[in-house]
Amino acid sequence: MSVEGQSRRLTAIDIASRKGGQPIVSLTSYHAHTAAIIDPFVDFILVGDSLGMVMHGLESTIPVTVEMMVLQGRAVMRGSQHALVVVDLPFGSYEESPAAAFRTASRVLKETGCGAVKLEGGRRMAETIRFLTERGVPVMGHVGLTPQSIHTMGGFKVQGKSEASAAAVLADAIAVDEAGAFAMVVEGVIETLGREITEKVSCPTIGIGASSACDGQILVLEDMLGLSPRVPKFVKRYGTLAGMIEEAVSSYAGEVRSRAFPGEANVYKPKA
Repeated sequence: MSVEGQSRRLTAIDIASRKGGQPIVSLTSYHAHTAAIIDPFVDFILVGDSLGMVMHGLESTIPVTVEMMVLQGRAVMRGSQHALVVVDLPFGSYEESPAAAFRTASRVLKETGCGAVKLEGGRRMAETIRFLTERGVPVMGHVGLTPQSIHTMGGFKVQGKSEASAAAVLADAIAVDEAGAFAMVVEGVIETLGREITEKVSCPTIGIGASSACDGQILVLEDMLGLSPRVPKFVKRYGTLAGMIEEAVSSYAGEVRSRAFPGEANVYKPKA
C-alpha cells in the first residue's frame, strides 16, 4: 500500500514485503524541501550519489564523498516523515573489504538516521552484502548499469545486449538477492532482462531504465521535473520547471532593474 495515510515511517522490511504486490514508488531527493514535497507520494526516497552530478555539476558520481552523503541524508530525513530513506554509499567507501563497508554503513546510519544503505555491484559484492545484513544493516543492491563503474564499463552503456552480458547481470542479481539484499535497483538493462531478473529473484526490483515488470520504479527527481538539460531515454519528463524558473527569474530581474520591486506591499512602513 502507499505511504499516504501511514502514521509511521516505512522500513526496509515493509519494502521487502512488497515483492509482486502494488508497485513501489521511489524518487531521489537531496534537500529537506524536496523531500517534504515528495514524501506523501513515494514509498522510499533515495539520497543518491547522483547528487554529485545534479547538485555539484560533476561529470560522474566518482568524486562524491561520505561527508556529502551524510550532509544531504540528514537534510532528507528532516524533510520527510513517512518514506523509507535509503542513502548511497559512495565510491571508495565500501569496496575495500566487508569491514570497511560496515564502518561506512554504520556511520551513515548513525549520522543520518536513515533506514537503509545502497551499494553497487553484483557477485563481487555479495560477501559484503551478507556481512552487512548479518550485522543489522539493511542493504539495497544495485545491478546492471552501475555508475560508479563507468571507467571499466566504458561509459553509461545499456547492459545485457549480448547473451554473455545478460547472463552476467542476471548472475549478479541472483547473487545480490541470495546475499540478503532487501531490494535491488536494476538500471540500464534491456527490457527482457529486467523482466527476467524480476521473475528470478525473491526481493523487489526497482527499475530505472529496465522494465515495467519490475516491482517498482525510481527516477532522479530533477530529471523527471525537467530541470536537467539532458536526460537518458528512460526518463519521462512529468514537468517543465526549468522554463518556469527562467520565466520567474526573468520577471524578477526586470522588476528590480525598473525599480518596480520591491513595491508598497513588500516594504515596512513606520508606525503612524
